[in-house]
Amino acid sequence: MLTFYRSGTFVFDAMYADTCELPPGTSAKIGSFSIGPFTPNSEKGKLKIKIRLNLHGIVSVESATLIEEEEVELPVNKVKDHPQARTEASPMETDKEGTGGNKIEMDVDIGGYEHPAQPLSENGVPSSEDKFQNLETDSSKEAVKKKRTKRIDVPVNEVIVGGLPQADLQKSVEKEYEYALQDRIMEETKDKKNAVEAYVYDMRNKLYEKLQDYVTDTEREELSTKLQQTEDWLYEEGEDETKSVYIAKLEELKKLGDPIEERQKEEEARGPVMSELWYCISSFREAACSNDPKFDHIDKAEKEKVIIECSKAEEWLKDKKYQQDAVPRTANPIVRATEIKKKTEFLDRFCKPIMMKPKPSAPKASSAQAAEPKGSDRKSSADGSQPSTATEDMDTDTAPAQETDSG
Repeated sequence: MLTFYRSGTFVFDAMYADTCELPPGTSAKIGSFSIGPFTPNSEKGKLKIKIRLNLHGIVSVESATLIEEEEVELPVNKVKDHPQARTEASPMETDKEGTGGNKIEMDVDIGGYEHPAQPLSENGVPSSEDKFQNLETDSSKEAVKKKRTKRIDVPVNEVIVGGLPQADLQKSVEKEYEYALQDRIMEETKDKKNAVEAYVYDMRNKLYEKLQDYVTDTEREELSTKLQQTEDWLYEEGEDETKSVYIAKLEELKKLGDPIEERQKEEEARGPVMSELWYCISSFREAACSNDPKFDHIDKAEKEKVIIECSKAEEWLKDKKYQQDAVPRTANPIVRATEIKKKTEFLDRFCKPIMMKPKPSAPKASSAQAAEPKGSDRKSSADGSQPSTATEDMDTDTAPAQETDSG
């Protein structure tokens, strides 16, 4: 960080310190740096220049800042914060409590200044005019002058010896971006070409190994011929083609190879999903036909719906399996694994809410039933009439007996 005191725009140079180690014909000057324009608020302004030498040995001016100091008056109003000023209303309160209307005078010291006692009004409170006048006078006396530092960025213009002008440098940067884009396109083109070559070799081996049971002789012959033609093309006129050409060539080969690979993948995936559907059908049907008490709360009509839906799914699966078993492996699949999986999901969504319905909670005993004592002697008679209870007998006995006078 360097400090300069200048009144206007100035230039400084960066030089090699030891010129004897420079190759012949090399200038000792590295670059010139123009700082400005700027306008200081005094005869000479103070500038802080940050110079950087990076890891590549390049000298540059990172920033130039003009430092200015100015005095600012900051008013400080101490009247309202002064402890004696807060008690200004106390005389009035004292007067209200029975001072007899006596006039009270008070000296207030603000910021170390003594002010003469000022007469108060008859009710013991200073007049509003005197109060505002004192506040204005005290505020002006309490104004504090402080220095404030202001930083202003100054433009820098650099000229590097042996370097490109700014316009030429910008063109070179754009050219570099253009080359980078070309490199990326070349890499992507090479990847697509390698993908075509890898598909040719991989599919050729699969036709006689992994996929031999899923391809007809005609398909194998046609695809093998196409693979050989593509390989010859890659090492001749297709050696240096564009990215789009290689993409089109790969799609052309996959139109013949993908259906064959699809047959093999579908047969491997079909078995597990069929077993899953069979298990789902048998589980829900068994639960719906079961006499287990845990299913007694489910309505019989609801169970019948589950049985019907399971039968439909079973019939659909048997039909699809029969059709699939009737065609050879070299034919496209009649039913796909995704269809069977969707059927299983549908059956589960339909049956599960019915068979997993929770039992209804048992009703609570009524208060009358709860109050009735256990082992009650109230039993129906043979003719269905209820015998009188002990309470009824007691009620009858409580009536006083009336004696008749025989005489």
